[in-house]
Amino acid sequence: MASFTKLHSGSWRVQVRRKGRYVSETFLRRDDARRWALEAERQIDRGETPNQSRIARLKTFGDLIDLHIDDMCDVGKPPRRSKAATLDMLKRQLGKCNMAALDRERLIRFGRDRATKGAGPATLGIDIGTIKLILSHAAAVHGLPVTIEAVDLARIALKQLGLVGKGQERDRRPTQDDLDRLISHFDANPRQIAPIGRIIRFAVATAMRQEEICTVRWSDLECRTRMLLIRDRKDPRNKQGNNQRIPLFAACGYDAWAIVEEQRACRSNNDDRIFPYNGRSVGTAFRRGCADLSIHDLHFHDLRHEGTSRLFEAGFTIEQVALVTGHKDWKMLKRYTHLKPEALHALLAARAA
Repeated sequence: MASFTKLHSGSWRVQVRRKGRYVSETFLRRDDARRWALEAERQIDRGETPNQSRIARLKTFGDLIDLHIDDMCDVGKPPRRSKAATLDMLKRQLGKCNMAALDRERLIRFGRDRATKGAGPATLGIDIGTIKLILSHAAAVHGLPVTIEAVDLARIALKQLGLVGKGQERDRRPTQDDLDRLISHFDANPRQIAPIGRIIRFAVATAMRQEEICTVRWSDLECRTRMLLIRDRKDPRNKQGNNQRIPLFAACGYDAWAIVEEQRACRSNNDDRIFPYNGRSVGTAFRRGCADLSIHDLHFHDLRHEGTSRLFEAGFTIEQVALVTGHKDWKMLKRYTHLKPEALHALLAARAA
């Protein structure tokens, strides 16, 4: 049974007592209060928990995205850059869709459109997984009447069409000529502020990621042991507090410690970062350099691949390589063992010595 009370503020308070349950909400308009009360009684009759008025007013998939983000921020886990970018794209593409309209057919059309615009099978798989996460969150946390069955059916269809699947593992390794040309190109450019040539050498020498290189600190450098602490290293579970000490040595063709000393000689401000540059700007400069030199299909992350592969070619074991690269799952290192046949000569010579 619902009762309505007009408050001194002019708002309306509605109270629902039914089957031993009691819920109440406040609305600016009586009509809104009446509609909510009717739906609340129906939900109680079905054995469900009535939604709060704020949740009940959610209509579009964009509303569910905002709800998910707010909830994650409330528990101290805001979306990081890659997930935030995916959520932003989904809100642009599907945000105006009514929740009821987000059916199998609409999701398949979304997948086809994304593939047409260049999204690969792995990327589209992440997109579909994020859609399922948003809907599951709304149903599990807030009891909203949404279903994920349409997402599962759409994933099956997109997989059959070859639009969803595992990404192709990259095996592109820069040749020494590629590296020499890039380093010479950047070193010879007086207008280039960031020392991209030095950063390229450091990336191969340490197998570090672009973001890590631009965030490591002088205060985390141990000169006596020649060790460097990398804070919050990327981890599929949680990178917060995932710190790792790595050695700075010359096992990959470039001397990481000597490169740090070169950078120390150029230090001219109070920034505690060893390479005080914007990581995205470094990536942009790298791509521009590859284009200028007609070096095709080479990404900055391939330098990490190259450094990791060189560690294996130098004779280090999987366990030892993981101490440098930070891989927790040794199986992941298998994709980096694209060893060059020429390296077998050096390994044999080292064993003979």
